[in-house]
Amino acid sequence: MTQPINNNETPKTPDTPKELKDAVVAVLEEKGAKDIVVLDMTEKSSIADYFVVATGKNVSNVRALSEHLEEKLEEQGVFAARKEGLTDARWVVVDYNSVIVHIFNGDTRDFYSLETLWK
Repeated sequence: MTQPINNNETPKTPDTPKELKDAVVAVLEEKGAKDIVVLDMTEKSSIADYFVVATGKNVSNVRALSEHLEEKLEEQGVFAARKEGLTDARWVVVDYNSVIVHIFNGDTRDFYSLETLWK
């Protein structure tokens, strides 16, 4: 886990995919995301090193989680390459190249079941 950030210090930029994954998880936990799962994709796909999957309580919460994640990572000098799904906010994908974050509402996460798909 990443250490709490002193507001007087500039946050350290994650240098490796593992550090970025850890920073993503810490931010999502801080904002109250549920059922956070990290999938190591290094042996399964060339798309990314990690998928981080999390659940928000509802559409508003999914949107808030993704916006909070982007804000906090931008403070650390990390910017999303792409993002999709904010309009409907049932499944938001935030792509940080080596780490792809999937934030679902509960029904959509159950339906797509990424954890099962990538086992």
